[in-house]
Amino acid sequence: MFGYNGKILRINLSTRRHSVETPSEDYYKHYLGGRGIIVHTLLTELSPGIDPLGPDNKLIFALGPLTGHPLPGSGRNSVGAKSPLTGGFGEAEAGGFWGAELKRSGYDAIIVEGASSVPVYLWINHGKVEIREAGHLWGLETADADAAIKKELGSDKIRTALIGPGGEKLIRYACIANDITHVAGRTGLGAVMGSKKLKAIAVRGETPPEVADPQKMMELARWMGKNFKEKASGHYRIGTGSTMRQYERSGNLPIKNFRGGSFPGVEQITPQQLFEKGYVKKRETCYACPIRCKRVVSLEKPWKVDIRYGGPEYETLGALGANCGVNNIEALMKANEICARHGIDTISTGVSISFAMECYEKGILTQKETDGLELTFGNAEAMVEMVEWIALRKGFGDILAEGTRQASERIGKGSSEYAIHVKGLELPMHEPR
Repeated sequence: MFGYNGKILRINLSTRRHSVETPSEDYYKHYLGGRGIIVHTLLTELSPGIDPLGPDNKLIFALGPLTGHPLPGSGRNSVGAKSPLTGGFGEAEAGGFWGAELKRSGYDAIIVEGASSVPVYLWINHGKVEIREAGHLWGLETADADAAIKKELGSDKIRTALIGPGGEKLIRYACIANDITHVAGRTGLGAVMGSKKLKAIAVRGETPPEVADPQKMMELARWMGKNFKEKASGHYRIGTGSTMRQYERSGNLPIKNFRGGSFPGVEQITPQQLFEKGYVKKRETCYACPIRCKRVVSLEKPWKVDIRYGGPEYETLGALGANCGVNNIEALMKANEICARHGIDTISTGVSISFAMECYEKGILTQKETDGLELTFGNAEAMVEMVEWIALRKGFGDILAEGTRQASERIGKGSSEYAIHVKGLELPMHEPR
């Protein structure tokens, strides 16, 4: 069997035991890729009606056949569980290097069952598995937790998939961060991880699985590396936000809680502004990818932005920017950093805030409900403050931390008319109409 290790790791946090399963080659052919493994496992092993944040839910990290090989796009991994936002199938993907490291450690997937009574993290070292205490890590923001784990285990080469305080607080759209800035952001899987008291999965491995024809794979890798920079030149030169102007002009960029129309302020929140103002300090990439689409930014004032947390990408610029009527690039840099520090999804955060802004505009919410914040479209300072409140579950932020569907149910007064979601999941930054 090529591309896979033929091993799936199953961890039960309630019993502190683990086992290794060896599926057949037919299994991998029938349930292709990380998502295939996740869908099959959830459909066959979860009982109807279970609590997404209870011990009966299962959190699955899974890889495809290309993961861990030197091909562009092969650094991604899938994560899945029953979603605390929708109550249905939840799946998200992340880039970076963690997925490749897991494949090189000898496993194709990890199935996490049960829940620990105390904070723990997993340490997978060249196939050897340990469940370690994580009380000293609980409460740490993502970059601090990543640094603490690497120091404790004695290597900077270790890769981590972890949650921040947002996952610990069970914010329903908490995410899982690979190496701090590569995020499995959607469907609230960080909250599932937090409900299991699992702070992180640290991985180290150096042995890639076999391929059928190594020479042809390297020829393909060279061809892809040569052509990607030309075919994806916008992402290569500017980053994922290179389409901001184009999407605004074509009507694909959501504006002011998906009401549509034009947004002249888009010119102030494009990635070009990050370059022109000197905020971009370096570029980062994912495993084996020549595009290097990530931009790392730093800022001293009016807000201080920690360079460890990367920079805002397209979905963030759209959700917290145009969709909230905000045209302040510095505010978006800070809002992105807050979300990254605490480990919460920038899309759901932005859509939840834009929902509240429209409710405020319609008179459904007042400063009494928003704890004094003037949540008007375009108010950059209020947007940044509310992101912090959501991350801390502070004041009105505690309501928005439940997502737009549940927030509208609590607010009432017809607010559901302005809650933009599909079965509880906030829409990404592409106008569906």
